[in-house]
Amino acid sequence: MKPVIGVPLRYEHSKEGKCILYVTEMVRRTLQKAGGDVFVIPPVQDVNYMDTRGNEFAELTLEEKKIINDNLNKCDGLFLPGGVKFTPYDRYMLECAIEKKIPTLGVCLSMQMMSCYQEDVKTEINETEINHDQENYDILTHKIYINENSKLFEIVGETEIMVNSFHKYHALENHIYKTVATSEDGLIEGIEYPANFFNIGLQWHPEISYDFDENSKKIIDYFINETEKFQLKRIDSIKEKAV
Repeated sequence: MKPVIGVPLRYEHSKEGKCILYVTEMVRRTLQKAGGDVFVIPPVQDVNYMDTRGNEFAELTLEEKKIINDNLNKCDGLFLPGGVKFTPYDRYMLECAIEKKIPTLGVCLSMQMMSCYQEDVKTEINETEINHDQENYDILTHKIYINENSKLFEIVGETEIMVNSFHKYHALENHIYKTVATSEDGLIEGIEYPANFFNIGLQWHPEISYDFDENSKKIIDYFINETEKFQLKRIDSIKEKAV
């Protein structure tokens, strides 16, 4: 049985100006190719998520939190994709995933959300000569440096790798997640939650370069392997409760 990978829907305007929720085909295809069963998770508040400003969202109600928890209870892993904004729904989903120790991989904007976990949002616009917002999806554009004392190094086995880059803003330091990778110009590229379960944020998109970059494949495949382990524990727990 394939592990169930929860993917929260992201927010955007269509060409006609309509607000839409979506999951990219690159995310879906890569996770399925790696062996996951994709389970999309919609937001819960009765608001227009794209047109509502960050400070205009109400706090999640107990019922809305329950819906998020119920959806996550169906998941063996959580893939947090990039996008243009994150909301109380996204931040609470991360909080629940950490509490439940669900293997979690966040990319781009979601890494920036993870970097300000339980803190105020702190990001800055990129002002550097390094190209952090490439146009071509078929190349790797700049180098990053990986801390040897990290899960990320354990996965890729290298201290220097090339990555793609599609972001105009970058994350700042926080007091919870550990920075484990930086770009040539010192921007944060990888973070890890300091615990004995898989919870990693990456500024780049391994799901985009999965088919042509060995390191991207290592990361996604390792993530899926962690979800398979979690699935076995979840099934065992269900069986124990049924006895």
